[in-house]
Amino acid sequence: MVEDSVFTKIIKGEIPCFKVYEDELTLAFLDIHPIQPGHVLVVPKQQVEFVWDLDDVTYQAVLATAKKVAIHLRTVLKVPYIGEQIVGVDVPHAHVHLVPFSTVDEFRRQPDMSAEPNFAELNEMVTKLAF
Repeated sequence: MVEDSVFTKIIKGEIPCFKVYEDELTLAFLDIHPIQPGHVLVVPKQQVEFVWDLDDVTYQAVLATAKKVAIHLRTVLKVPYIGEQIVGVDVPHAHVHLVPFSTVDEFRRQPDMSAEPNFAELNEMVTKLAF
């Protein structure tokens, strides 16, 4: 039996998140260690380690949610770009990173993973972005 990933625990409500969007197959929430303000993770509700191993319906749902959320981020945050990354090494649960940015340096910035999350900023951001 596979142990629940941190994302599965978020989906089950065992760990709180800053939810931006949810539908039957996907969940989008703020990354607590954002590359840039408004950095969102899009995950399938089904725990599968790699994006490429998702069934076609779920894969298409994840990408459709990523597109919907990316357009929303660009509009609300008034940034020219939304970077999309599929890395798949940090959490064994398929996910897409959506990173709002204006310059390449902003997109390539590395977050301080050891820092405590800024919950005030995350609360402010989720209020702007939730739909």
